[in-house]
Order: sequence, then structure tokens, then C-alpha cells
Amino acid sequence: MSAGTLVRQSVRGATALRGGRVWRPTPYQAVGFLFFLVMSLAYFAVPLCCDAGQHAAVVERLKADLLHPRHPMADLPGSGSAYYSPYALAQGVFARLTGLGGWEVVRLAGPLNLLVLLTGLGRFVRVLTPRPRPWAPVLALGAMTLLWGTERAWWSGYLGLMSMTGNLGYPSTFAIGLTFWAWALTGARARDVRRVRYVGPSGLRGLPGYAGLGALYGLILLVHPITSVGAALGAVALVAGWQRGWRHGGHGGRYGWRGRRDGWRGPVVGRWALTGAVALVAATVWPYFDVFALAGDDSVDGMHRVLYLHLPGEFWLALLGLPALWARGRRSARDPLVLMFALDCAVVAYGWFSGHYTYGRILGLTLVPLQFALAVELAAPRPWGRWRATLGWAATAGALLGFLTVHAGAVVPRALDPVGFEQPPNWPTYEWAARHIGPGEVVITDGYYAGHAIAGYGPNLAAPAWPDPSLDERERGRRVADVEAYLAPGSTRAERAAVVRRYHVRWLLLTRWQPVPEEAVVVAWSERTGEVLARVG
Repeated sequence: MSAGTLVRQSVRGATALRGGRVWRPTPYQAVGFLFFLVMSLAYFAVPLCCDAGQHAAVVERLKADLLHPRHPMADLPGSGSAYYSPYALAQGVFARLTGLGGWEVVRLAGPLNLLVLLTGLGRFVRVLTPRPRPWAPVLALGAMTLLWGTERAWWSGYLGLMSMTGNLGYPSTFAIGLTFWAWALTGARARDVRRVRYVGPSGLRGLPGYAGLGALYGLILLVHPITSVGAALGAVALVAGWQRGWRHGGHGGRYGWRGRRDGWRGPVVGRWALTGAVALVAATVWPYFDVFALAGDDSVDGMHRVLYLHLPGEFWLALLGLPALWARGRRSARDPLVLMFALDCAVVAYGWFSGHYTYGRILGLTLVPLQFALAVELAAPRPWGRWRATLGWAATAGALLGFLTVHAGAVVPRALDPVGFEQPPNWPTYEWAARHIGPGEVVITDGYYAGHAIAGYGPNLAAPAWPDPSLDERERGRRVADVEAYLAPGSTRAERAAVVRRYHVRWLLLTRWQPVPEEAVVVAWSERTGEVLARVG
């Protein structure tokens, strides 16, 4: 968040000894603090769901072995799994030091990720507004969380108010927060003519800062590779839009220096080349997986096709930012937000036409230029002209519509809900089953919820629910087929025994519709879902 305001006033006594300065929070500090409290409470009130089981499983495997973790969901080697990032490693260390389980660590990561996100947002919006506009980050926060669509968009990396109740603890949220910080630092270096003025033949001033910025981009690449695509596009837009080759031209100009654009001189290119090189080196030396091998991995493209199927309903309210983005483009065709939006749209379009639907994961970041351009435009001091006033009313109506149709259920308690707002997902938990299953023991399940959640408590699955680069997709397909054959109504006891031996299965976690095999012994069952835990082998 931005720094608070120091106000000088006439005072007496002890306060006068401190220079009469009284600290007052900025609008963003006040609103951001309240948002942090409300969103954290909403996050803790909703059961973890969806991808959380996978991330909890990653923590459990690192807790068991930091240096050589097993596959997140199967009794297999985990070498090459992209889930073992620096972020996950830090969580694994924390779990070992505290004794907490994977689910608890993922849950506690939510407020930390939210803090990184809020502070990064505040810094980035300040870079977009060189003239003080204290309400710009407040409006940017509102636009980012409310201006999506009138259909629920729930996916990792989507930061609408509703989806935040589920994904604050995910690596994608942390990576987006780091991305805002990286963009703020990149924009500051590209825009600040005083920082980048000509300093002699060596041009070495500030090189450690550029190297550190490269390490930050490398960290984003390792923590959440698909978010790093959007981060890199944003960096290109900021540098292409704002970077100038400034030479000392005497006094004058807005910054006290009068410069002229000399193009991409050697020192300018060298500084940004250093940033890129450090980012690549940082990602290359990470020992747990080869991040660049993911570029050719299409195993998850199919599951991401759904991202493209409901674009109008999920995102149309963000288009309220198009007039503001158009106005920025008219003022400067090289405006970074305009370039960022164009680059993001090009990558999203490439994902659709090429069939690499995973690139649709940057759709959340694609909306940021629209949302932030709108916020900056509406933070302009009054009096407003008719155009800006109309835009303000439209944005207000859009935010209210988005809140009532999608997001209200995220923060309005059920007891105070007057109309029955749509609520976040309410997945069951599996502590009742996990207490009987030893760490690393193998489970067969036919349940969607159980298949995505049980590994987060420490057990393994005979057939992992998610693709992973550490497991050949053909092998995962064979495992899925074997599990389906085991659960088939016509399977024989001998056929089931062969599957049990092949994958060292110890447990069955079955929905109430799935008959329990005659050789299995029921150990526990869930009153909520009717699921049954049975022992085999």
C-alpha cells in the first residue's frame, strides 16, 4: 500500500518535539486494511475446495521429504513436477517447523498472499499515476474484484470477489501479487528519467536493481509459470511504452531535466538484458523441475478449453474500461496499459486458435489494463466533464450489478442474506477418512470431491486426478482405466485383486452409489455425503 500522509499542524507539548507531524492513513491504506479483514474472514468461512487438495498434497510431500518429494498424488517419484516451486518449498519448510498439515498451511497462506496482492496493487497503480491520485488504487481494487461479468468465473488466477474466497491460498494469487510488484518496479525504472539519465560510458548505475528485478521475474516464472506469461507481457509493455534513452540536456522539463529520445542505446539495452538474463538463469538453476520443458507440454490443454466457452457472460463488465483505455491510447499509442491489453489479447487468441487452451489462464490478467485504466480515469480530480461523469455512473452501475449477481454471496453472511445470493462452493472435508489412512497409503475412489481432496491429507491415489509433468500422461491414463475396471459392476474378485496388487491399494473411498466389493471391510462412513471408507489388501 502507498505511504500514509504526513500533515503538519500547529501543536503543543510532546507532539511538538516530533516536529508537529501527524500520520494519517491514505484512502487506500484505510480501505485496503478493511478489505484485508473482510476478505480474510470470508476466506476462512468457506471450506477449501477445488485445487486446494492438490496444493495441500504438495505441502505434505515436501513435509515428508524436502529434497526428494514424491509425486503429489501417487506413489511415484516426483522429479519434474512443476508444483515443487520455491513457494511450495517455503510452505514445506513451514510445515516441518510447525508440524501443521498441508490443508492448514494452504489455509494460512491466504492472508499472506492477500497482503502481497494488496501492497503490489497499490504500488503499481501509483506508478500509473505520477500525479497524486490517492483514490486511484481504491478504485482499482474495486474494479479488479467486481468488474468481471454476471456469470461466476471461478478459476485459479481469477481475482473476482467470489473466486477469492477459494483461491487466496493458491500459488497463482501469490504470483499475481508479485507480478504487480514487478510491474511497479519495472514501470518506475522505465519512466523515471532522473534514474536512467546518462551516467557516463559505463552506464552501470542501478545494475543491482535491474538484476534484482530479474530475480523477481524468475521467481514468478517458477511459482506459477502461466502467470509469468502475463507478467512478461506486462514488462514488455511497460518498457516499450515508457523507456527513453535520456541524456543530460540542461535544466527544465517536468522532472528538472530536459531529455530527448535517443532510441535504444547500449546502456538501456544492457540494463534490461540483464533483467531478462537473471530471470532466465534463476529459473534454469532451480533443481526440482525444468520450467522451460512445460512450454511443450500439452497434457493440460484439454481441461482448459472451458475457459473460452463463457467469455461474454463471465467478463463483459470489464469492457466498461474500454473507453478509458481508448482515451489513454489517443493520448499515446505507446501507453503501457494499451500495449499490455493488446499483447494479452493476442496470447489469449493464440491459445484458442492453436488449441493450446492453457494460455487462457492469463484471462484474469488480461482484464487488469481495462480495470486499472478505468480506475485511474475516475480518480481524476473534479470537476468532471460529461464524458467522465457518464463513465463514472456506468462503472458504478456495473460494479453494483456484478456484486448483486455474482459476488455478494462471498461476503454477505447467510443469516443476513435477504434474497439468497449464490454462495461459494461448499465442499465436504475428509478428516473422517484420513484419520484411518496412513501417510502414503494408496486409495481408490470414485468420488469427484474425494479424488481432488484426499491426497491433501497424505494418502496417495491409484489414479491421480490431475495431469503432472512428473507422470507420463499415458501412464496416468492406464491407471484411470484400471480404476474404472476395478469399479465396474461386472468386475470379478480376481480382476480387482490384480489391480490391488499392481498399485498396492489399501483403501477404497466410495460414494453411496458404488457397491462395496465383497472382499472389502467397511471402516468408516460420512453422515454428510454417505461415502464409505473400506479396507482391502
